[in-house]
Amino acid sequence: MKVLSIVGARPQFVKLAPIAEAFAATDHEHVIVHTGQHYDKNMSDVFFADLKIPAPDVHLGVGSGSHGVQTGAMLSAMDAVLDEHRPDWVLVYGDTNSTVAGALSAVKMHLPVAHLEAGLRSFNRRMPEEHNRVLTDHAADILLAPTQVAMDHLANEGLKERSRLVGDVMTDVCFRVRDAVQDKPFDLPFKQGEYLVATIHRPDNTDDPEHLAGIIEGLANAGRPVVLLAHPRLVAKCAEHGIKLERPDGSLHVREPLAYPEMVQAVLGSAGVVTDSGGLQKEAFLLGRVCTTLRPETEWVETVDSGWNVLTMDVSKLPELAARPAPSGERPTPYGDGHAADRVVAALAE
Repeated sequence: MKVLSIVGARPQFVKLAPIAEAFAATDHEHVIVHTGQHYDKNMSDVFFADLKIPAPDVHLGVGSGSHGVQTGAMLSAMDAVLDEHRPDWVLVYGDTNSTVAGALSAVKMHLPVAHLEAGLRSFNRRMPEEHNRVLTDHAADILLAPTQVAMDHLANEGLKERSRLVGDVMTDVCFRVRDAVQDKPFDLPFKQGEYLVATIHRPDNTDDPEHLAGIIEGLANAGRPVVLLAHPRLVAKCAEHGIKLERPDGSLHVREPLAYPEMVQAVLGSAGVVTDSGGLQKEAFLLGRVCTTLRPETEWVETVDSGWNVLTMDVSKLPELAARPAPSGERPTPYGDGHAADRVVAALAE
């Protein structure tokens, strides 16, 4: 069996790591295509190095641009790649422009498509990610769902026969990295449990100057130091709007995005997380840290239902929410046992 994986953004590199490892333990051929959607070395190269992912076989180098320009560039470049390799499966990951472009390219060339992390829904049609995941699910031939909630969404959309519950590959890699780094020192000027980790990057939080300024001010007044891992989009929008990230009182400790192992270390050492990222919400849950998500909805409803995650758009609530204790009782395990990647390979081989 020959499988061609198409990735292009930070969350996809993390998901690719256990998949590449699972394929390496078989006789199947695995080809990796990097679209270049995330091209900053801190959002791309370090993940391949730190997660020991094989170097991409193909790098399209599409770079940045509007959604249409970026997706179109991927589509025009993919035809030759797929025609050369003619894989048995084209495997796409998550919900980025790379995901939908890879799926459309393969469908047009009559190649079977598998969608990893299928069935997630925020039901917010303003999110580009929602369009990408819905379109990809309805185009794909096999839908590899991470949770029972995702399976239910797919069934409600008439896609039950194509769906397989495999678990969440993010659990695989998160647990593996957690076990490797939890006893290692990490370079932060704070004691264990006295700071928060924050990431902000979504258009709904960064495009409006007044709203973005309110978020940054809310983080600066969160009641404890905040390690702000500044996504390139956040840095660019703050510069465009004249919003200063650095604070003389040290309330915001601004860092570039971390390599995945360092990010796991930072979350493990924190009192909690503030984010608008889908992946970090779940990583905080898996690592046993409370999360405050600056969005009105989430794809990972299990984190909210269990009390580990709270949704809000009101940054004035940050000090109260960020200081809340972890829920009592045993943390549930809706995202699988850490062996999802093996089930993905088995499902495709079957």
